[in-house]
Amino acid sequence: MSEYKVEIKQLVDFPRCRIYRQFIQQLIGETDIRVGSKAGLFHYTVLCCYANFRTSYKRIDGISYTIYPGQWMCRLSELTEWFRLRFQYQTLAILQDLQDRNLITFSVLGRGKLVKFRISHWHRHNRVLDYNAPCQKDTGFFFLPIATAAELISQTRCSEMDALLDLWINTVYNDQKVQGSESGPVVYFRNCTGSPLVSYSELGQRWGGSPRLQRAATCKSCRRWSVSKYCLSPAPTAPPSICAVSCPPCLRVPMCWWIRTRLPWL
Repeated sequence: MSEYKVEIKQLVDFPRCRIYRQFIQQLIGETDIRVGSKAGLFHYTVLCCYANFRTSYKRIDGISYTIYPGQWMCRLSELTEWFRLRFQYQTLAILQDLQDRNLITFSVLGRGKLVKFRISHWHRHNRVLDYNAPCQKDTGFFFLPIATAAELISQTRCSEMDALLDLWINTVYNDQKVQGSESGPVVYFRNCTGSPLVSYSELGQRWGGSPRLQRAATCKSCRRWSVSKYCLSPAPTAPPSICAVSCPPCLRVPMCWWIRTRLPWL
């Protein structure tokens, strides 16, 4: 037992990314990062955060509902608040867009006051438990397919929150195929080069927008994320550099310790 050692890794060949629900709940309450009004990666991730991983029962307005794995049911006003939107019709439009892409299915119940959704192919990427019990929404983690995240990023212009999640989902740690990942988590967009070097122009092109404003807007967003301790980015005038997330893959490790001792090359 003395020789047993646990190693935390996020490999580039692994088709899914582990995301902690506590982190998503933190992003929902982060008002300094802008969220788009169209369906994006952030909205899909929020739905996955609340999806059940086992069967449970929920009672709303005196009626008991059975919620199976990959599903969740809530009030439309609550979902609008989680999406950080002002109007409920915007929430319904986002759900309809995600349903048209075959990522979810949803139905509106309770005379338009309740919404029940199901994540498509949830059983394929997340383990389903056979017993019935309540599912906590602020602890634990779930797996998000990297291919689905890439699809959402490439279809529309990304908001700041979508771009930040894109960095986190494409983070690689402790993989010999990616340079610098042994020292800390680095962002690698799987371009088959093994180098995590990326420029602001490349990030701006990946996230969409006007070509003239791509680099400036991306630079501004990355600098604001650095102040918020969500990522560590180079100076605006620096050459293509490594972009790294500042939180470790495991939330049990203090963030300040991780930056000080595990990222000496920044």
